[in-house]
Amino acid sequence: MMLSVIIPCFNEELVVNETYKRLKAVMQQTEMDYELLFVNDGSCDKTFELLRQMAQEDDKVKVVNFSRNFGHQCAVTAGIHHCQGDLAVIIDADLQDPPEVILDMLDIQRKEQANVVYGVRKSREGENWFKLVTAKCFYRVLNKLSDVQFPVDTGDFRLIDRKIIEEFKKLPEKNKYIRGLVSWMGFKQVPCYYERKERFAGETKYPLKKMLKFATTGLLAFSKKPLKIAIWLGIISVVCSLIYALVILILKLVHPTAFVIGWTSIILITIFFGGVQLLTIGILGEYVGSLFDEAKDRPEYIVAQTINI
Repeated sequence: MMLSVIIPCFNEELVVNETYKRLKAVMQQTEMDYELLFVNDGSCDKTFELLRQMAQEDDKVKVVNFSRNFGHQCAVTAGIHHCQGDLAVIIDADLQDPPEVILDMLDIQRKEQANVVYGVRKSREGENWFKLVTAKCFYRVLNKLSDVQFPVDTGDFRLIDRKIIEEFKKLPEKNKYIRGLVSWMGFKQVPCYYERKERFAGETKYPLKKMLKFATTGLLAFSKKPLKIAIWLGIISVVCSLIYALVILILKLVHPTAFVIGWTSIILITIFFGGVQLLTIGILGEYVGSLFDEAKDRPEYIVAQTINI
């Protein structure tokens, strides 16, 4: 039995050595054969040099180096594509998800004979109220809009078995929302509760812009309900316009000289209908953009170099 640990890295020179030490200590407690698969997502600092040095000193360390930054989900995808283990754990390099929890995941997997053991955050240290609130709302909104139910308060930190790995490799889509895809696959999936820690060092690689893009990808990949919302907005706007027209007609009949059409009503109506139209076009545009990305059929990532693979 072999365990692969997939660690996506982007500008993690301040933490990657500590990540390696803690993962190594955990692996020595498992009595399993293992590999530590670091995926360098086009880092601009010394991350790759540090990983190359680790790989030269320890053949358990394997490195996939991207030609540029392709994004976190692409890095995780590359790790799943290249891993050799019967089981694989996906964990970020920042140590917010404690490596020691991997031992608990392995115990749960053995006892439950589960295909997936996903980490559920009981608490999230070191994160501001805005991120906590938006993350909590996002998972619940996604569940409301999606036809597939996803576990809330989870990330990509999880253990998957070879069956999940092989099924994942068959998925052709490019803009992946990995935690959603793993849930969508089904099989036996069980939670593992843990306390999420503060980042060990460095800065978050998910600013607001990337968070919004990630949330949009997840929403578009698993729900067609925004299109239905656009339809209902159109129906509501038509009903409102008919009611407004009826009010104007009645006022004209009852008080022909009392009702004077002014700039305010014209501007309000224009803004209302313009907003509905732009919102609807925007929703359609996001879906068309996703289809455009898939139609180009470009590779998700380009590997510049591998070490010990």
